[in-house]
Order: sequence, then C-alpha cells, then structure tokens
Amino acid sequence: MQSQEGNQAAPSASGPLASFARFVLFGGGVGVLSSGAVTLLAGAMPWALANAVITVASTLLCTELHARFTFGTGRRAGWREHWQSAGSAAAAYAVTCAAMFLLHLVQSSPGALMEQIVYLGASALAGLGRFLVLRLCVFATDRTRARTHTGTPRPVAAPARSLPMRTPRQGATPPLPLSTLATA
Repeated sequence: MQSQEGNQAAPSASGPLASFARFVLFGGGVGVLSSGAVTLLAGAMPWALANAVITVASTLLCTELHARFTFGTGRRAGWREHWQSAGSAAAAYAVTCAAMFLLHLVQSSPGALMEQIVYLGASALAGLGRFLVLRLCVFATDRTRARTHTGTPRPVAAPARSLPMRTPRQGATPPLPLSTLATA
C-alpha cells in the first residue's frame, strides 16, 4: 500500500538561490526566444499586435515553467496562478515603461546605449520584484510560508471574551432583573 506522500509529486527541496537561478534561466530563455518571435511575427502583422500576442504566450509559458520547475510545485499552474503571474508581469512592464519615461523626461534624446542601460536595469529590478512575488505569494508552499512568517504563531481559535456591559442612558430606566420577570 502506498503512503499519501507517495501519490503526490515531490516539490523541489532547493532553496531560494537555486529557485532564482531557474527563474533567470527559464524567464531569460523565454525572453530571448520571445524577442525573436516578435521580430518574425511583426513581418505578418503590426509590431504592437505581434508584441501583445507574444507577451501573452510567453507569460503563459513562463507561468507553467515556474510552477513546475522554478518553484517546484510539482503540478501545472491553475487559473489563480496564471492571473497572479500576469498581474506581476503587468507590474514589471509598468516599471520598465516608467523608467524609460523618466529617462526621456530627464534627457530629451538619450543614446541607444543609455536607453539599454536604463531598460535593462529596470528589467532587472522588476524581475527581482517579480521573483519575490511569485515565490512568496503565487507559488508559495507551506514550507516557504513557514520560513517567511517569523512572528508569533497565530492561535487556532480566538479566546472567549465576555461581552461589554452596556450602561443605561442617562434618564432611562434600567432593565428589570430576570428574577423579577420570572415572578411576574
């Protein structure tokens, strides 16, 4: 007879550094492939549409890779993980757009090298933030949550408390004791 644990896929027992290395490998690999795919697809449709199609496809692919391998859940990503991952990708996109906007606000015509430095720096910062969100929120396991919560343990049940006594309003008659009602 197999134990309950034998039926479940064993999550990866590696720590945050190994997970981060896999995050960079899978995310970066898909990013490089995506840039080539956008270029090829842009020959058949407008660039903005090609970028949107490839962004959606690459986010779906990365979410599956991160669920199965990067964070070792041992299962496919569900709808919740896909939506949360898409949200973190949209936030990362907003960070890179904001960085480029600020660069052009500060420097009216920056060179290509400066644009690449700012974009890649913002991408690295956004990627680090995305890794943390995915590891600690989206694909967090009980083991990960236990390591991140260092405060006092929460009680399982709230302790019983007495209800506060209401004081009668000024000029109001106090309620009759129950013993008076029983004899009436």
